Amino acid sequence: MLDRFARLLPQVTGTWRTAPASGPAGVLQPDEPSLLTALRTAQAADDWSAANGTSLRLLAENTAPGWKVEIAALAGGTPEYLLQSLVATIVSPDEASDLPDAELLAAVAESWVPDYGDVSDRAVTSALKKEAGFRIGTPSVGWVGYLSAGRAARAPAASLPDSRTLPTGGALLTIAPPETRRPWSRRTRPSGTRARWTRCPTP
Repeated sequence: MLDRFARLLPQVTGTWRTAPASGPAGVLQPDEPSLLTALRTAQAADDWSAANGTSLRLLAENTAPGWKVEIAALAGGTPEYLLQSLVATIVSPDEASDLPDAELLAAVAESWVPDYGDVSDRAVTSALKKEAGFRIGTPSVGWVGYLSAGRAARAPAASLPDSRTLPTGGALLTIAPPETRRPWSRRTRPSGTRARWTRCPTP
């Protein structure tokens, strides 16, 4: 997934570093051995990881000016209903071109195989909280969404008109194309930067 992010975002060099809650950060390459080492280090640093899951936070190094890319994941743990999740946050300059949101979500979905996921904008979400009473836990989806194969199978075909099936069997949904969401996003975000995230929980 990390190497796909680097291909989709030319502003990312491909090198990442860990951002642990405590202890030194480490530099890693976007390959499986480096990620396994980072995960084992995170597990060893947290006495409760076996029960509560392992948290790993990665930051892209040497990004272009005004850019920040962060990936935070929580996985593992013993409770049956412990939420597993991955959130990718991308901060870009206001003058940057539109991000490949659908392809970024597809990269996460095909690697993480989540139950569902979406792409949203921090400024838009903040505006909804202020103006429309939106709260954490309110059922919602961003302008690009993903449903696992099981969830997509339960959705009426007519409700998924602009969708494509990924290798996971899940459906990638384009809910609002860029030309319809761009004016709203520009009105609500602070001048100079924009931030959006890709959220992908698994059961």
